[in-house]
Amino acid sequence: MESDTPLSRSEMLERGREMRRKLVGDAYADKLDSEVYRNRHMQKFGDLTQEIVFGQMWTRPDLDLKFRSLIILITDTATGSTEALQLHVRFCRIHGWSEDEIVESILHCMGYIGIPLVRKAMVATVEVFQAMQAEELQRSETAAAGK
Repeated sequence: MESDTPLSRSEMLERGREMRRKLVGDAYADKLDSEVYRNRHMQKFGDLTQEIVFGQMWTRPDLDLKFRSLIILITDTATGSTEALQLHVRFCRIHGWSEDEIVESILHCMGYIGIPLVRKAMVATVEVFQAMQAEELQRSETAAAGK
């Protein structure tokens, strides 16, 4: 049962870090930490987003992570935020959306936001699918070599 006592900033940051790892997986979270958030300025950005976005917004009740991941995918598509979309496609795949469901969700936006934004989202999405397939192949080959 969740307490009504507000969390401290450090507790909210830790909660956000755990949620981010849950959303993107340990390997990708480690990659982001080592490649993006090593710079002290980007670390400030990372801490703030983990505290507020992941620690507060993603942990709210009433919507599961699968549904939240689809919402953010659609908002990225509608705003043309393809760099963010590429990360959020991973969220969707990790939390149970199939490639076909993701593609159909993006295509469904076409009549409402226009062809250029949907095309941009589709190109970015296919790149992520290919990268994730390559990562899975590499993990499988590494595991096979270790046996």
